[in-house]
Amino acid sequence: MREIVRVTRTVVVRSCRLPRKVFRVFIELEGMYRNMVEQLVMYAVRNNITSFTRLKALKYRELRGLYPHLPSHYTYTVCQDAVTRAKSFLRLKKRGLTEREYPEVRSVSIWLDDHLWKIDGLTSIEVATHKGRLSIDLVLHKQYWRYVSRGWRLASEARIRLDRRNRQLIVYLIFVKDVEVYKSRGYLPVDVNENNVTILIDGYAYILETGMEKLVLGYYYRRRRVQERYDKLYGTKSRAKRKVLRKLKERERKRDIKWKIANIVVRVAYVRQYAVVLEKLGRNPANNMIKRIEDDQLRHRIFQASFKGIQKAIEEKAREYGVPVVYVDPKNTSKQCPIHRAPIKYGNSSRIGRCSKGGELWHRDVTACWNILLRALRGDGSNAPSPVGLYVDVSRMPFGTKATHDPTGIPRSLWARWKSLEETLRNPEVMEMTL
Repeated sequence: MREIVRVTRTVVVRSCRLPRKVFRVFIELEGMYRNMVEQLVMYAVRNNITSFTRLKALKYRELRGLYPHLPSHYTYTVCQDAVTRAKSFLRLKKRGLTEREYPEVRSVSIWLDDHLWKIDGLTSIEVATHKGRLSIDLVLHKQYWRYVSRGWRLASEARIRLDRRNRQLIVYLIFVKDVEVYKSRGYLPVDVNENNVTILIDGYAYILETGMEKLVLGYYYRRRRVQERYDKLYGTKSRAKRKVLRKLKERERKRDIKWKIANIVVRVAYVRQYAVVLEKLGRNPANNMIKRIEDDQLRHRIFQASFKGIQKAIEEKAREYGVPVVYVDPKNTSKQCPIHRAPIKYGNSSRIGRCSKGGELWHRDVTACWNILLRALRGDGSNAPSPVGLYVDVSRMPFGTKATHDPTGIPRSLWARWKSLEETLRNPEVMEMTL
């Protein structure tokens, strides 16, 4: 039976600069929408309502009486928006993570369903308002046309946000595509670490260096300097400090690394029709890693290393290409010899260890990849007592292959430039490292 997965992607586009009269209509619309959201969120939290249907049944007629000139479907979308906010707040409140009794509605994006907007010739949209339907021209970019040309279709929902400074609308368009997941011919194990992501392709290991440690520590020290300076001058809750901290681009740089890594891994798997194999991490894997660590800086690094974030990016990109994803138990993947299942002894702060039974050398990240692969094969019906027919030569003979403990390391400055691993490996700098 074929497995079909529905994939969604959000593309952000801007409108052309609007005339003052037209933009004033959207300011009025946003004001009414905000008032309705604030009322409904307070009501939903006070009465512990987390169902859109129940909230709509209780408040629909009241809202229609307050705003009769608005299209009726704004009442539906406001209820959906309010329930989403209330549900999130109640969940956090139950865990003791809220400071207020009721949530604060800071920013508003107007939710639109298929009765409130429509696309007009791929270059403009029509939005229903209290002043009738308005046509808005869009400033389109390469990413938008890429989704349109590759067979993605627009969903019936969209959102708009106002940019008052430039008199523009920021439009959030949702693209949808049904993708068939293929049956895998093999496995591509992936080991996610703090400073690299290691993949094992047909017996050869490649380490994609991310440099996450330097990135996290760099922003850590920058934030601390800003906090020390502004707390002394303006106080701990100063607006000036928040403004400076918002300009730091740590999240954007991490996101760039995650999605480029995911793109490389999934493209390699797709070309070979392999399944991606990942370690099944818990909901908060960093909590288990820091249990015995007292160094505050190291604890911060582990929390910010994005182990789960990189895995989620790979999962999302795999859905887009129809690549199957397999999960295995992560216990002791880097501590056990793949051949003898004996402990590997590592030196202090060394990533090269020796098997306590066979005596061969193993690179820590490569060991993890081999064990991830073998666990995937055993889960596929194989006993897999050894590397299952795959060629692994760890002999200490002269000129013997060192593939298991001598992987190819690729710096971020190289793999981030290219769209595929094959092109990266053809780079002269990478070929020098390999040789």
